[in-house]
Amino acid sequence: MFSTPAYAAAGAAGGSGSFLIQILPLVLIFVIFWFLLIRPQQKRMKEHKEMIGNLRRGDVVVTSGGVIGKVTKVDDAEVTVEIAENTRVKVVRGMISEVRSKPEPASKPAAANEDEKS
Repeated sequence: MFSTPAYAAAGAAGGSGSFLIQILPLVLIFVIFWFLLIRPQQKRMKEHKEMIGNLRRGDVVVTSGGVIGKVTKVDDAEVTVEIAENTRVKVVRGMISEVRSKPEPASKPAAANEDEKS
């Protein structure tokens, strides 16, 4: 196959180097997937788990179905959410997609407070 022994020796020595060159693109693709897909998804999952763990009565939540309501009772696996007056539904904790801050009472504008003082 080879005309001289020198070509045969060069081909055998280049085999181990070519394996590294062939595997390098696969390693690079995995590294790119790790930083662009896997790592951000793990971070998002960790934040969601923390958010679900910090649910309190009175929080306004949004379910994954888009229903907005106020938390009235918190259990281990379920949360009771009031979506309208005297209308309560039980929601599995994992189906809550967003927790909005607790509603605060409306305060008077600064200009109205100044008028009352004079």
